[in-house]
Amino acid sequence: MSANNSELITWSSTFLCGIKLIDDQHKGLVTLINDMFKHVTGDPAQEHKYFSNIIHELIKYIKIHFATEEKILLATKFAGFSKHKREHDFFIYTVMEKVNEYNTKKYVNLSTFTKFLKDWVLSHIAIMDKQYFEYLKIMASRKANGALSITRADVG
Repeated sequence: MSANNSELITWSSTFLCGIKLIDDQHKGLVTLINDMFKHVTGDPAQEHKYFSNIIHELIKYIKIHFATEEKILLATKFAGFSKHKREHDFFIYTVMEKVNEYNTKKYVNLSTFTKFLKDWVLSHIAIMDKQYFEYLKIMASRKANGALSITRADVG
């Protein structure tokens, strides 16, 4: 079976929060998941070799992204920070659990793993992240060029 050339997630402007750093990180996460999906071949040995190489990069990327979001949410005194952080922590725990299952051959396949990532990431951006997107838009100052940004004055 040949590698899959389609995308699992198509990037959309509906995923944008308006903070370039976060938007770029979300795009990067979607790119990583799509790359994983493109390596679904149906050959368990080939998929496992690829997975073993990419999983550390994925986990590192996720941790950096979550740390970035959490820093912004703390700095802006987002009331939903604790709940948001618990979601991040639970996701990292679940990914590590699934990595262990995959490595011990209990996990079905790379396709199932990438679809799990897709479902979580899209629902997290669409539901959890949207909450802080709206909050940050309310808090942000509009600059002369029309762009929104958050300064120390905005967070008091």
